[in-house]
Amino acid sequence: MRERDGEGAAERRAGTADSEAEGAGIAESGPVVPGAAGEGHALDWARLLASGGLGEARLGERATLVQFSTAFCQPCRATRRVLDQVAGLVPGVTHVEIDAEDHLGLVRAAGIDATPTVLFLDAEGRETRRASGAPHRDQVLAALARML
Repeated sequence: MRERDGEGAAERRAGTADSEAEGAGIAESGPVVPGAAGEGHALDWARLLASGGLGEARLGERATLVQFSTAFCQPCRATRRVLDQVAGLVPGVTHVEIDAEDHLGLVRAAGIDATPTVLFLDAEGRETRRASGAPHRDQVLAALARML
C-alpha cells in the first residue's frame, strides 16, 4: 500500500464539466452505482484508516482517493501515476493504494469488482464517488472539484 499527500502548489480547475468525470466511469455513489455505498457497502473508512488497519495510510484533510490495484494490472500503474499527480496538485488530497489481493475481505466489503477501482472519499471518509478503469487526470480533477 502507498500513500501520497498533496501538499504542493494548488492547481485546481474551476468550472469543469460534470460530463468529464462521468465520461471516465466516475459516478456518484448511491443506489444507481453497483457496489457503491448506497447499496449496503458503506464502510467506515475514517475508522479503518485511523486504526492502522491499512498501514500508515490516513484520510486526507479535504479528500482521499482510495485505489484498489493488483500487481499485474497495467491500467493500475497508469492510475497510480494519475492519482499521485493529482494528490500533489490539490492541497489536502491524499492517495491511498490498496493491494486487492492482500485485502480480499475489504475488496468484498467495498463491493470492488475490478481493478483499478478508485473510491473518492470526502474529508469525513464517506464515499461520494467511484470510478472503474483508468481515469485521466482531468476527469479526476473534475470529480474532485465537484465534491470539494
